[in-house]
Amino acid sequence: MGKCIGVLTAGGDSPGLNAAIRAISKSAFNAFNMQVIGFRDGFRGLMESRTVHLEGEILSGILTLGGTILGTSRDKPHKMPVGSKVQDMTEVMIDNYHRHNLEALVCIGGGGTQKNAFRLAQAGVNVITLPKTIDNDVAMTDITFGFDTALSIATDAIDRLHSTAYSHHRIIVVEIMGHNSGWLGLGAGLAGGADVILIPEIPYDVHQVADAIRRRRHQGKNFSIVAVSEGALAMEDARELARLKEKKQTDRDQKKQHKAAAGLKAFQANHAGNTLRLSAQLEQLTGLESRVTILGHLQRGGTPTAADRILATRLGSACVTAIDARQYGCMVAVKGQSTEVVDLAEVVGKRKVVPIDHPWIKAAMETETCLGDHLR
Repeated sequence: MGKCIGVLTAGGDSPGLNAAIRAISKSAFNAFNMQVIGFRDGFRGLMESRTVHLEGEILSGILTLGGTILGTSRDKPHKMPVGSKVQDMTEVMIDNYHRHNLEALVCIGGGGTQKNAFRLAQAGVNVITLPKTIDNDVAMTDITFGFDTALSIATDAIDRLHSTAYSHHRIIVVEIMGHNSGWLGLGAGLAGGADVILIPEIPYDVHQVADAIRRRRHQGKNFSIVAVSEGALAMEDARELARLKEKKQTDRDQKKQHKAAAGLKAFQANHAGNTLRLSAQLEQLTGLESRVTILGHLQRGGTPTAADRILATRLGSACVTAIDARQYGCMVAVKGQSTEVVDLAEVVGKRKVVPIDHPWIKAAMETETCLGDHLR
């Protein structure tokens, strides 16, 4: 047997992870005579050296499975809970990397995983990453696997809620995942025919939303679907968040920085109930009953779509080709119909958000979808 590759999945679970694991393992063995071992539960498994050989029967039937057969965690190499302490376990991970005689370590994950993988790369590990997240917000790639499946699930949920909204003459507020980017909320809202779409990139005015619902009512439409990303902000909240962030960044006094950080934490905790507050506000302003459906982790689960299986397989295969070419410290990105490797330094610290001039925004505006602001 030739070289050995290590694989781990980190961060939140996402449809298509098993398809990527399968593609890496099969491509490595069949095309390059490489062995592949998986580390269980993300970076923690690398730290604890808990491995499984990715070959034969263990790969059978996993293409269609959601989740990840390796397990996952949000543990970070430099901030690893160990007993009652949080420690930097980077050196332990590097030792385990060498102990297993790995040629390279493949880290599959979203933005946080890209950062953690970059830290290992800077410490001398031959790292290569794959972009996955249902939020589709990893920088420098056209799309991430997991997004298409989550988009389909969220769209199906909106489709099903239409009948209840229509039958009971209600406002149905659907909360869709997306703390910092609105790809999922915008896409599902467009595909599901939502009447209002609220995303983090466009702070909303609740009165604008209520006006749009009242206009529908005057047209004889006694129901409305509001698709809202969990990170969507009212205009006044967006201003307050910007103020707190600026204060944290600009205050040189340490006590003031701590105070600003505490303010940010309190703001984020309070925002967790934003969708429920929005629903109550709309009920009061429109006189229509309003009900909330929070899709939550439902969007992560189940069988990946054909598009996500194909995408994960393409990325996994391209990853092994890049390893054979000794291309490290990079992410395998999607560019049009092909893939390319991108330096991790170009990926970390960035987030792909929805541009205000994106065609999806334009389509929403031209189909009379309210975006909660004064764009139209």
